[in-house]
Amino acid sequence: MDLRVALAADHGGFVLKASLIPWLEKQDYEILDLGAQVFNSDDDYPDYAENLAEAIVGGKAERGILVCGSGVGASIVANKVAGVRACLCHDTYSAHQGVEHDDMNVLCLGGRVVGIDMAKELVNAFLKARFSNEDKYQRRVNKITAIEARRFNKEGHWK
Repeated sequence: MDLRVALAADHGGFVLKASLIPWLEKQDYEILDLGAQVFNSDDDYPDYAENLAEAIVGGKAERGILVCGSGVGASIVANKVAGVRACLCHDTYSAHQGVEHDDMNVLCLGGRVVGIDMAKELVNAFLKARFSNEDKYQRRVNKITAIEARRFNKEGHWK
């Protein structure tokens, strides 16, 4: 595969991320593992989520997968970085439709919410999907970009 995928997780998503990496490598995805590298019950999801978001907008990976306990916190943080469109998904329709219609580039998962089999289905739907480029979807993504231009500072963070 040509797609480079960044993954990151705090302690709440550590086990799920660790399970996803070898599965993705077997599918020939190039993996950028942004931690946690060891389990630490005191680590904080904002650190991992911001690092992954910066990797996406910096071009180090085309897609990202963030895992925290629920997926909610990781999604909130990632969306604070301009150019990131992170969504929490628990169903395959949202995981692929978010890419096809909204150009989603970060999938957020809850390590305490979805099991490995469902996570694999969600990741597969997310990574195989492509933005449709239809006029109405491009128009909507352009509006998102315009909002970011008004709301983010030059470093790509909320003003």
